[in-house]
Amino acid sequence: MTEDGPAVRVGDTGPRPVHLLFSELARPFENDPTLDFVVKARGQWVSIETLVRTWHGDGLDTFLSSLAEDFRGWEGARAWRSLERDLTISAEHHSGGYVHLTWGIHDRPPSEEWHFETTTVHAAGEEMRNLAAELHTFLTSTVE
Repeated sequence: MTEDGPAVRVGDTGPRPVHLLFSELARPFENDPTLDFVVKARGQWVSIETLVRTWHGDGLDTFLSSLAEDFRGWEGARAWRSLERDLTISAEHHSGGYVHLTWGIHDRPPSEEWHFETTTVHAAGEEMRNLAAELHTFLTSTVE
């Protein structure tokens, strides 16, 4: 939770690692399924943010829940993207029971001049389940 309302922090908040903050949930069009939020990447050498546009959250929480349910692992990468591709995730299961999530933050169309990626590591199973639950709560919280 932040001063501005519900928020979710992903990743280590130490001095060098990059962490992500999901906040500022809004419905830009009344009675429309469009759901926007801001994602910020912060670290010692980076500070960026972008608005992410989704359609009811684009199933982000469901995607993360599916990773948690497959805690024993899977082959290759699984991918998710937001409606306008301003946020992407690539998920890989690594030995030892860890899921590597590569988060891509992209400039909005049509310019698409830049993109940023960072990877967070999560224990498969319960930690992934908690992340999915936090994002579900965030995405379904009341927006004004």
